[in-house]
Amino acid sequence: MKPIYLDYNATTPIDREVLEAMGPYLEEHFGNPSSSHWYGIQAKEAIEKARGQVADLLNCSPGEIIFTSGGTESNNFAIKGAALANRNKGNHVIISSIEHPAVTEVCRYLATKGFPLSYIPVDEMGVINFTALKKTIMPETVLISVMHANNEVGTIQPIQEIAELAGRNGIIVHTDAAQSAGKIKTDVNELGIDLLSIAGHKIYAPKGIGALYVREGIVLEKFMHGAGHENNMRAGTGNVAAIVGLGKACEIAKRDLEENCTHMKRMRDRLFDGLKEKISEIRLNGHPEKRIPNTLSVGFTNIDASRLLPEMKEVAASGGSACHTGAATVSSVLVAMGVPRNYARGTVRLSTGRMTTEEEIDRTIEIISGAVERERIRLSM
Repeated sequence: MKPIYLDYNATTPIDREVLEAMGPYLEEHFGNPSSSHWYGIQAKEAIEKARGQVADLLNCSPGEIIFTSGGTESNNFAIKGAALANRNKGNHVIISSIEHPAVTEVCRYLATKGFPLSYIPVDEMGVINFTALKKTIMPETVLISVMHANNEVGTIQPIQEIAELAGRNGIIVHTDAAQSAGKIKTDVNELGIDLLSIAGHKIYAPKGIGALYVREGIVLEKFMHGAGHENNMRAGTGNVAAIVGLGKACEIAKRDLEENCTHMKRMRDRLFDGLKEKISEIRLNGHPEKRIPNTLSVGFTNIDASRLLPEMKEVAASGGSACHTGAATVSSVLVAMGVPRNYARGTVRLSTGRMTTEEEIDRTIEIISGAVERERIRLSM
């Protein structure tokens, strides 16, 4: 039997409707969207339809959407593009202390090119310290980048308030919405942000496709040079089938948002309630309420997650962010939140999805509780 999949924050399976929408563009509609003949027109029209579908999810104009190869490229494009294009206005960049490496590594690179970088701390629930943010802003600040929802603990940041503060100071604001899109509302006008990144494989679309929202009037340095694709901002022949898939995934995400959120939250809470009943000394990481509905980060005291995960091999889960696993160290996110080390070392991230069933959750409770008990017995010997 396959393991129970509870790592939807790492990646999602491709939705059946998405696969069906992509099919024709892997077969008969193979044209280059830059070509002026019938084959090219079919591909071009499909891309523009998808652009509209992504825009509908984010409540923006289709002209404000640029297709990319994924969330990492979208973050790179937004941060490098904004910093370099607006260097005449300032060179100071601000991020939170719990950003994904697709943001932190970009900013560290910029720091070597003359862009001083400031990190804003978070509280014990993973929420950014707004007072510290206000104090950190200076006349040279050109960009603030804070993720919408954290990939490890799920905490949702007060992006609207951050954007209002940035706007009063003439600062561009970017948010990485890879984990929030399709799980909670991501209306760019309500959020008030200038730049927003999404990743297709987090919302039941293929890997290797993403999008960047760029508010009209925001100037970015061109990311890839070549022909004039994507409004002359990102050269390269579009991956038509993947773009169609992303568009369809965004359409489904908007259509079924409430239903999917309710289901994922019910599965997540059923899982946590069951684990609490069976396991003593268990800790919830992240905000108990202001959290994306599918994410459960739990710590088990005095247990090493790297040993626990193999014991619960019937469940596909993560000991941290799956994008950068491999190191036997405590997550930098949990360190920034001040999670006690004895719990941080034993933290497991479980993330539910549209396909998660009650039967899978109940079985997972038994598997994890048994694995924790066995590991605690082993440590006590």
